Amino acid sequence: MDLQQTDHLKAYGLAFWILEREVSVEWLLNYRGGAFAVDAIDLISREARLRGVTFEQIDEAQMASIYAEIDAANMDVVRLEKSPRIAVYTPPNSQPWDDAVTMALEYAAIEYDKLWDEDVLSGKLSDYDWVHLHHEDFTGQYGKFYASFRNEAWYRDQQRLYEDDAQRLGFAKVWQMKHAVAQKLYQFVSGGGFLFAMCSATDTFDIALAAGDNDIVGVPFDGDPPAAGAQQSLDFSRTVAFRGFQLETNPMVYEHSDIDTTPKDVRRIRSAEAEYFTLFEFSAKHDPVPTMLTQCHTNIVNGFLGQTTAFRRHLIKDAVVRLAEEEGTDAVKYIHGQVGRGTFTFYGGHDPEDHKHHVGDPATQLSLYPNSPGYRLILNNVLFPAAKKKPRKT
Repeated sequence: MDLQQTDHLKAYGLAFWILEREVSVEWLLNYRGGAFAVDAIDLISREARLRGVTFEQIDEAQMASIYAEIDAANMDVVRLEKSPRIAVYTPPNSQPWDDAVTMALEYAAIEYDKLWDEDVLSGKLSDYDWVHLHHEDFTGQYGKFYASFRNEAWYRDQQRLYEDDAQRLGFAKVWQMKHAVAQKLYQFVSGGGFLFAMCSATDTFDIALAAGDNDIVGVPFDGDPPAAGAQQSLDFSRTVAFRGFQLETNPMVYEHSDIDTTPKDVRRIRSAEAEYFTLFEFSAKHDPVPTMLTQCHTNIVNGFLGQTTAFRRHLIKDAVVRLAEEEGTDAVKYIHGQVGRGTFTFYGGHDPEDHKHHVGDPATQLSLYPNSPGYRLILNNVLFPAAKKKPRKT
């Protein structure tokens, strides 16, 4: 999985495919960019060729030499044993440009189910190990697109869909439904689930948890102003990642809080290369989880914007692990933490290969970016739950 790999993204799909056939895979952490090792089975070799994935066949002596190299360095071996059950929380009217994770799963040929609010509220989360949150607004403010897109057909359709769903599910207002969904997702994680989110699903999830039963949304979203003392009502003990943040309650401002670092002045937006972020290096033998989540063939990744581009360092809880940052700034791009028996990983930005990404832009063609390091970080998270045992000991 170093620079010799022709298609990093499909290699993850191949590893997932192998696990589905009840064949274990060894993930060689920090070895050649996080290579995968598996028994030399003809069926697997044929599948790798069909998918265009580069592989090398080696003998036992060569494998023993690799193990020795791993034992002597900041590397380790994690055994992947069972393919996790995958679901994506996504609206029924989602568009191709909506979600990088969905595109990554489809390009890598990893099967997944779709869930929406009724599914979550009815208890279907228990059917899955790993759930990704589509770029959703859990505060019930429709992405805070009101100022720019309130007259667009797609915005009106979305608002109508959400309002109809809320009424049908017994909620007076959309934000009440979304807060209830966030609470169910929290229970999924604390009970042992793996949660992954990008862009606005990251900070709005925590905002909804902190707000609880309190109204924090403006007139355009629910017909009345926020409750008096909306900011003071926030309970940060209920959040998973962030604390001490300030709400942005102005409906004309395209922002939910001060967690996000997206520049407000478009003149401050630079290029993807100039806004790069750096992956932290972890001890593979002592910190296998963050090591798995940061496996890549480069430690410097081009930046990309989103409604939530990155997270302000001083608003991140102390127990949360920082996985990547924009050096010299207050921006942390990629974080991971534990909640009860489960974990969450938040990744800022919308699309790793679409720097600015505007609403309505065409979907990214991942066949043009088969070695995308930014997309590779997404797929690290998909395989991470397959590591059911502790790293291999020699």
